[in-house]
Amino acid sequence: MLHDVDVLHLSVPMKRFFLTRFTACWLLLTTWGSAMEPLPEGPGLSRLHPGDSGIDKHPAVLLAENFEDATLADIKPRWNEIENKDGKVLEIVNDHPAASSGSKCLQVTATLGENTGGHLFKRLDPIQSRVFSRFYVKFAEDAPYLHHFSGLGGYNPPTNWPQGSAGKHAAGDTRFSARIEPNGSYGSLPAPGGWMFYTYWNDMKQSADGGFWGNGLWPEGRPGPPRGQWQCVEIMVKCNEVGKSDGELALWLDGKLTTHIGPGTKTGKWTGEGFQVAKDGESTFEGFRWRTVPELAVSYFMLSHYVTENAYRQNNVANPPKNNRVWFDDIVIATEYVGPVSKR
Repeated sequence: MLHDVDVLHLSVPMKRFFLTRFTACWLLLTTWGSAMEPLPEGPGLSRLHPGDSGIDKHPAVLLAENFEDATLADIKPRWNEIENKDGKVLEIVNDHPAASSGSKCLQVTATLGENTGGHLFKRLDPIQSRVFSRFYVKFAEDAPYLHHFSGLGGYNPPTNWPQGSAGKHAAGDTRFSARIEPNGSYGSLPAPGGWMFYTYWNDMKQSADGGFWGNGLWPEGRPGPPRGQWQCVEIMVKCNEVGKSDGELALWLDGKLTTHIGPGTKTGKWTGEGFQVAKDGESTFEGFRWRTVPELAVSYFMLSHYVTENAYRQNNVANPPKNNRVWFDDIVIATEYVGPVSKR
């Protein structure tokens, strides 16, 4: 064992030896705790509730919605805001994922010239530092592109409705958001596009036009949703410890961990709009600083299908369809990983 080594009088080789060991120990200590913990795959807490039966009673569950009620009025008490212009956007219909214990789902129809789609907004009270949101979605066989979709976020102070703040910087003491949505990447991907996180947070990058439009964070390979089939989509937002950039973001598709973004994630080059995760990428992401004050945390979930003519223009669609329709079912918001509906 070494005691009180006099480094000044060591030989050059020995100085190099101790400097190398010191540097290695320093790097270990400074990175210890910043590495992301592995995330689960496959069944989560859903395995305890086959068909999602009784899942709303699980202590980690903040909201469970399967649309088995007869009318939208019946589900309204579970949501803070329902956007259904002229009563023509949202409808409970007969359809469901194979493993579901129910028989109904929510149909959302956006109609150009009449509306931009609709949404259901749920305020989470109290606010949470880590939230998982799982939902099933089915796109039409001829599904076109869309503008924005569903996700998690936080407001300080929390509100019972979504706040309009597109193109503005998300200060770490006021708000952040992470929507998961299919994006056409200017028509380079077949409709409805590849799954992408449309993200606002304190350290987001400024856009070329001087605005702060949501940064697009793509999973490696840019996987997209299948048309005409139900897909299980789950995302996680984990808040950072105030003063650190150790926040995380994750996506599961049909129970498979598709991307996990946080401190140390390898990515491709930042563009003016975002980056794509790449295991052999040239850059290393520092992690999310979602917030700079503890009062800001995950305070809402929004189920949304938002469609505008601009979405078609950006993807070089000359004659867009009048209707753009999706179906949602089996929504679970929880503080633990949920996973796909377990078979009964």
